[in-house]
Amino acid sequence: MQTVSTLYINGQAVAGDRDAFPVINPATGDAFAHCPAASPEQVDDAVAAAGAAFKTFQYTPNAELKAMLHRIADLIDAHADELAQLVTLEQGKPLALAQMEVGAAAGWTRYTADLEIPVKVIEDSETRLAELHYKPLGVVGSITPWNWPLMIAVWHIMPALRTGNTVVSKPSSFTPFSTLKLVELINEVVPAGVINIVTGEGGIGRAMTQHADIRKIVFTGSTPTGQDIMRNAADNLKRLTLELGGNDAGIVLPGADLDRIAPALFQTAFINMGQTCAALKRLYVHESQYEDLCQRLAKIATEQVVGNGLEVDVTFGPVQNKAQLAIVAELVSDAKQQGARVLSGGDVQSGNGYFYPPTIVADVSNGVRLVDEEQFGPALPVVRYSDIDEAVAMANDNVNGLGASVWGEDVEQARSVAVRLESGTAWINNHSEVLPHCPFGGSKMSGIGVEFGEEGLLEYTQSQLLNISRG
Repeated sequence: MQTVSTLYINGQAVAGDRDAFPVINPATGDAFAHCPAASPEQVDDAVAAAGAAFKTFQYTPNAELKAMLHRIADLIDAHADELAQLVTLEQGKPLALAQMEVGAAAGWTRYTADLEIPVKVIEDSETRLAELHYKPLGVVGSITPWNWPLMIAVWHIMPALRTGNTVVSKPSSFTPFSTLKLVELINEVVPAGVINIVTGEGGIGRAMTQHADIRKIVFTGSTPTGQDIMRNAADNLKRLTLELGGNDAGIVLPGADLDRIAPALFQTAFINMGQTCAALKRLYVHESQYEDLCQRLAKIATEQVVGNGLEVDVTFGPVQNKAQLAIVAELVSDAKQQGARVLSGGDVQSGNGYFYPPTIVADVSNGVRLVDEEQFGPALPVVRYSDIDEAVAMANDNVNGLGASVWGEDVEQARSVAVRLESGTAWINNHSEVLPHCPFGGSKMSGIGVEFGEEGLLEYTQSQLLNISRG
């Protein structure tokens, strides 16, 4: 093993103050490299560098900011092979999916580059011109998870830069290398101190969320961590965007075309091995089609090729880490004890790595942990219902509310059901789809604020009303 990459503080590659830590390839269970580890003092250095850079960077003309992001997107494309390899090594997903993640990261960067920051005219009269302007906040702290390490880093960093903020990034210690590489590339484009990155645990995240000179935290991850961030952010009233846990429900309406929707249901439930915040995680199916759809989903599951994402023909990679593997296994085991039928998968795969095959679990209901709790992995509970009101009530009976979906042939009927669901996004005949121009965020315990589009961009700004007297 070797230590690869470095921290970046004030435009310089620097070593970590603490001992480097191993990063595990989830397909083998072994460390493939060591990552540098920052100290709390280096967090202070990174924030200070970002604060100093902000003094001038905030005045960068829009045209220059746009050009910077386009150059960053070009660099992502130029290093696509390296980035995809890093994503697969550290996260485990099949290489084809990692390549899609890299391509999406470049595309998302270009879309964000071209977003306009509006000036809204509130009043234009003989006596007054009132305009609402949007100004950058200052230093933004980005804390990202391990499931889509490159993509979510782009989601956090690019709107911050587009609006003239500076950034301190902290990736998950499970998956630091693709984000380290991204920050290295960004530093080829932006002035020193505009983008900084620290890695490691031992209070690094808390040092950021409590830091008096960070004006905003954007975080994607678990609800308990999000709650802790809110508490830590209180002292200086940091702005927050929190995309937290999801336990997304899907409802299949009677008469749905199962030939058409079964593959889409499987894909949206098991995308990234189910390790996606807005994946379909609970499926409610009318009793008239319940058994048929369960068997179709199980058949698709058994057709997957589970293995190392770097191997040809593999379609389904490992769970990213040992702790998450244990959670999935425990929830499925508990469901079995409650009388559930496991139609595919259902056990940890023997051998090296953190493999759990795609698992379809039938004959469960609300009240079973696999239904009530977010599994965040390759196990889908399928729940039987008899009427639509019952399905809606069960779908809404959860503390989370990130996404939800309705599947059926009558779009107007599906729409009437979808608007009753307590979720930040409600899809019809789809799920999990996030788009750069569509605001995305959670309701209830699934977070606060939104990302993407103009609404998400403006969350990185402070509004200022310019009131010009004409009297």
